[in-house]
Amino acid sequence: MKILSTIKSIAACAVLAWAAPVFSHIVLENKSAPAGSNYKAVFVLGHGCQGSATTGVVVQIPTGFLGTKPYPKPGWTVTTQLGKLAKPYDSHGRQVTDDVTLVSWTATAKESALPDAFVDEFVLRGMTPEAAGPLWFKVLQICESGRNAWSDIPAAGTSTRGLKSPAVLLQVGPADTAHHHH
Repeated sequence: MKILSTIKSIAACAVLAWAAPVFSHIVLENKSAPAGSNYKAVFVLGHGCQGSATTGVVVQIPTGFLGTKPYPKPGWTVTTQLGKLAKPYDSHGRQVTDDVTLVSWTATAKESALPDAFVDEFVLRGMTPEAAGPLWFKVLQICESGRNAWSDIPAAGTSTRGLKSPAVLLQVGPADTAHHHH
């Protein structure tokens, strides 16, 4: 009988351990990318706001992530906000001085909202910085009732352990010399 109880406890812990990263906060599907590369950021939302459905997602684009273009999402309106760059860059022979600093998805109707019990993805694409290092995306999750500001960044390093509302981390690694700069 004790063995059966132990097996059930192990199984329960395994399920919780598997679910924790997905449901604890917003995460990236691919948590790392080479420097200076085209990167598809898939933000995975695992829950709403204390039982309330998600009606909006706002992603603040970090400095150095260039040429952001969001993917459309059926049932959601997507908008971008431009801002002046501290350091302009060249894209296909054109000097870029303003770039996307914010991407917002808003449910177009109550039926389009993401229920608390469901998981979904919000996607954008851009170019990673030329230098390796951590890149933090701050995300505001807006719900029918309440909101979650996933914006806490550790004072040092990249560990989010102990942070109540961690920002989303993309670890930019050394450049991949085999890829095509776009």
